Amino acid sequence: MARETLLAKALVELADTLVADFDVIELLTRLADRCVDVLDVGAAGLMLAGPDGELRVMASSSETMRLLELFELQAEEGPCLDCFRTGQPVVSQDLATGSGRWPRFAAEALRAGFHSVQALPMRLRGTVVGALNLFHVEPGAMRAGDVEAAQALADVATIAILSHRAAHEAQVVNEQLTHALNSRVVIEQAKGMIAERLALDMEQSFSILRRHARSHNLRLADLARDVIEGRLATLVLDPLPS
Repeated sequence: MARETLLAKALVELADTLVADFDVIELLTRLADRCVDVLDVGAAGLMLAGPDGELRVMASSSETMRLLELFELQAEEGPCLDCFRTGQPVVSQDLATGSGRWPRFAAEALRAGFHSVQALPMRLRGTVVGALNLFHVEPGAMRAGDVEAAQALADVATIAILSHRAAHEAQVVNEQLTHALNSRVVIEQAKGMIAERLALDMEQSFSILRRHARSHNLRLADLARDVIEGRLATLVLDPLPS
């Protein structure tokens, strides 16, 4: 399927999630997944600013990507942080030779198998709400068309978040973002429980959670809370396709 067709399908799919009370985590997770599907990238992830202005990891296309983004926050250096702070795209075409910029992050990214990165702002008319990280397994710059497509996908999510924000008072918005951040913690706890009980890795356990939530029309955070509090046994979750 042509890249333009895949991009159009991805934009329509993202737009379809924008109901009145959409799930922010599911929207951003779909965005990360579609970046990998549509663009020539090895992994994608998104960070979103909380009410305190600090970035949080909200969605990743893989467990490896999630851990690398967590490391970026802990190390307080990296492309996503620079992109969010400046509101401008940030690129490193070769992390092996340009490691002086982010020495600890570059070393960790290389250990994870990534050799170049492009970070794009989630920004609308001067308001920056987060950033999109795109990693490649080979050094080199992204094609201009892929950068434009990635920015278009990020813009859809940005518009959705800011439009939703504009419809509420500031207190309600802060509560929603705080809820989304807390939901991420609950989901991570549920992933760990499923991984331990079913002898799976974290990526597989998250796939099971998402698959069950979609097939039963449930929110990810609500399903994760049911698993943690024992209202839903992990054995009754929909299994991964063989």
